[in-house]
Amino acid sequence: MLLGVSLAAGCGTSPAPMEVPSEGARFASMEGDYRIGVDDRVQVTVWRNPELSVTGPVRPDGKISVPIIGDVEAGGRTPSEVAEIVRGKLSAYIRDPNVVVILTELRSHEFLSRVRVTGAVRTPRSMPHRQGMTVLDAVLEAGGVNDFSAPSRTKLYRKLKDKTEVFDIDLGDILTKGKLESNLLLRPGDVITIPERLF
Repeated sequence: MLLGVSLAAGCGTSPAPMEVPSEGARFASMEGDYRIGVDDRVQVTVWRNPELSVTGPVRPDGKISVPIIGDVEAGGRTPSEVAEIVRGKLSAYIRDPNVVVILTELRSHEFLSRVRVTGAVRTPRSMPHRQGMTVLDAVLEAGGVNDFSAPSRTKLYRKLKDKTEVFDIDLGDILTKGKLESNLLLRPGDVITIPERLF
């Protein structure tokens, strides 16, 4: 899997466009908010300056080392944010640096970016997030709802910086009527909770 982001300085004559793998570009547009984790493998490419380019894993301290500028904090940032930091630091040494940051392996994804299904399902689970995964996909992977569930009162909890957003999911309509309006696309870290019905 590749996540690629290209950033170019906008002053003077624009540098020639940089080639970015089409697969990386697709993932960049679909998962532009993916945050780099420890052990993710990162490729930093500086156009026309191959000696400044580097590929390697993110260290346990969340940093990567880039020639000339030294350590750059990559953990917890998106590829575009890392590219912007590298571009800014390199501007002190070269003119109009054009920087691409590509995630070549999402090694931390398995551990840091999971989706959890809890409550009245047959097998409560914590599973790796996959591109395109929906609420229904996750619930089915957890074995479906059990006999005591109240699927129409399902909630999706999503952490957004300093707050948690809560979405109402009508899992009953999704499962029995095929109504997919609340079958939301999931993000890494989402928690789906199916309550038990009241007796």
